[in-house]
Formats: sequence, C-alpha cells, structure tokens
Amino acid sequence: MHARTPDETIEKERLKDQAGHVLDEARMVLPGIQALFGFQLIAVFNERFARDLSRNEQLLHLAAVALVVVAIALVMTPAAYHRQVDDGTITRAFIDLSSKLIAGAMFPLMVAIALDVYIVARAVSVDTGIGLAAGAFALITCGALWYGLPWLHRRRR
Repeated sequence: MHARTPDETIEKERLKDQAGHVLDEARMVLPGIQALFGFQLIAVFNERFARDLSRNEQLLHLAAVALVVVAIALVMTPAAYHRQVDDGTITRAFIDLSSKLIAGAMFPLMVAIALDVYIVARAVSVDTGIGLAAGAFALITCGALWYGLPWLHRRRR
C-alpha cells in the first residue's frame, strides 16, 4: 500500500462531498415521488375512478403509475448499486452513474405528473380541453424548470 499523495486525499474528499450531494438530491426527490405513488394507488379504489373516467383515461392513469415506478427505481438504484458493486467505496463512476440515474428519473416523473394532472383536471372540470390544457401546463412547467433552466445555465457558461 502506498502513502496517499495530497492530490489523492483531496480527490477522495471531493468524491465524498459529491456523493453526499447526490444522496441528498435523491433524498429530496424520493419522498415526493413516493407520496405521488401512494395517491395514485388510492385513486383506483375510489368509486369515481371507474364511474367518471373512460377506459382510456383509466389506462392513462395506469401508464402514469408505471412511469412513477420507473422514476422510483431510477432514484433508488444508486443506493442498491453502491452497496453491491463498490463495497461502500465512493468512486467517480458511482457519482457519474448516480447523477445520470437521478436526472433520468425526472423525465418519467414529469410525464406521469402531466398525465395525472390531465386526469384530475378532466374529472373535476368534465371537460377534455381543460384536462389537456392542465396536463400540457404541467408538462411544460416541469420541462422548463427541470430541463430548460439547466440547459440555459450550461449555455451561458
């Protein structure tokens, strides 16, 4: 075993800090996703679900549930991966993979939110046009903030 150089020690500390940031991001996103998932599951057992939604809208809700499952899986993968592959060691590959997985979770989450907003707005307003407008608003808002804003920031550098 060789003595660590100052650069190796600094890099190890940077990786530890970055891993902390990645895990904090996952901890911030996961409770919201899990809450949404819980509400999605409860909705199916409400009598209005079968009575007021068309078969296609019920299938859209099922698609939204599936997309939330994908988002949950992507957000939770870094912890499972890290314990099984890296034996608890923080590596650059772990940081990079975790960042990609968490960022990747935002797309299916965005689409699931938009689908569920459509369904709720359609059920409340009994108007497909209002439902579509509300769903599109949710999709555009999430897309602009989660993808557009970071893109603009990177472009300005």
